[in-house]
Amino acid sequence: MKGRVICLDSRGGREAAALIVDGRLEDLLIDPPEDRPAPEAIFRAVVDRPVKGQGGVFVRLPDGTGFLRQASGLAPGQRVLVQVSGVAEPGKAVPVTARLLFKNRLCILTPGAPGLNISRRIRDEALREELSEIASEAMTGAAEDLGLILRSACEAAPESEIAAEIAETRALAEAVLADVAGEAELLVDAPGAHQLAWRDWSDPSPDEIDEAEGAFERHGVTEICEALLSAQVPLGGGAHMAVEPTRALVAVDVNTGSDTSPAAALKANVAAARELPRQLRLRGLGGQVVIDFAPMPKRDRVALEQVLRAAFRGESAETSLAGWTPLGLYELVRKRDRIPLTELLT
Repeated sequence: MKGRVICLDSRGGREAAALIVDGRLEDLLIDPPEDRPAPEAIFRAVVDRPVKGQGGVFVRLPDGTGFLRQASGLAPGQRVLVQVSGVAEPGKAVPVTARLLFKNRLCILTPGAPGLNISRRIRDEALREELSEIASEAMTGAAEDLGLILRSACEAAPESEIAAEIAETRALAEAVLADVAGEAELLVDAPGAHQLAWRDWSDPSPDEIDEAEGAFERHGVTEICEALLSAQVPLGGGAHMAVEPTRALVAVDVNTGSDTSPAAALKANVAAARELPRQLRLRGLGGQVVIDFAPMPKRDRVALEQVLRAAFRGESAETSLAGWTPLGLYELVRKRDRIPLTELLT
């Protein structure tokens, strides 16, 4: 099936959303359990104690502990606004940041990062001027360090809708920034799967939105979810890779299978490199990723690395490609921005 389809359903009593492009599942969101703080939630936290040698401090949250990196000048007992920036492994402190972002479908408010900015994907100069005027008017009287980013979805949105959303998001940001006094408290809950789908998958506009009960079954998402619980990923031509998370890292092993042709290894490795970002995204995997590519001549490494870089370009989760190890493995680090799918489905 051609086109862009968004499915809104539920799994285990929690909201779930799937993005399907041309018949292939491209993204999958499932709400975490209520006791797991999700990325983008904003808390008033209480500074606890510094962590020597790591340049950060532990902070007290309403129901647990957070770890704030690059924190200086903070004293124990001080109140600070923080936003969940990633997913913590069980038993570890929740990663948080003091750089808050207030995201919406058309705009992002950026406290501490002043300026009025428009998405580079909007190239029409006349439209950019119009959006600049809307932004300037909507932000009149705001604090000097409160910045605004207009997202690419503004290109197809009415002016009134853009102005209204900026006003709504600004009001929320200003209310939260003023709410520093008090005990540790959740101030803004993380967006749910359906809200994230509406916010982040609507540009370009979907061809279909299926939000009736059983949407996952109708579009084959349930079957794909079950397949994602297996480590094996077919790559075509008999080749496959195994994606297996451990406590320390995610191990990826690429095999050529029954193909014994001279180019088999390079073909399998290129297919694996192109598929890996999608597999990590759908499986909710991050942290250190170590890839054992099929054996190939060293002269092919440059070409393969170019494929990897192109594959990860544009990924929403921050990814750093570290390169080859002396043993011939390839390492990368992907931000942990989701709870692993195996934890959500089993």
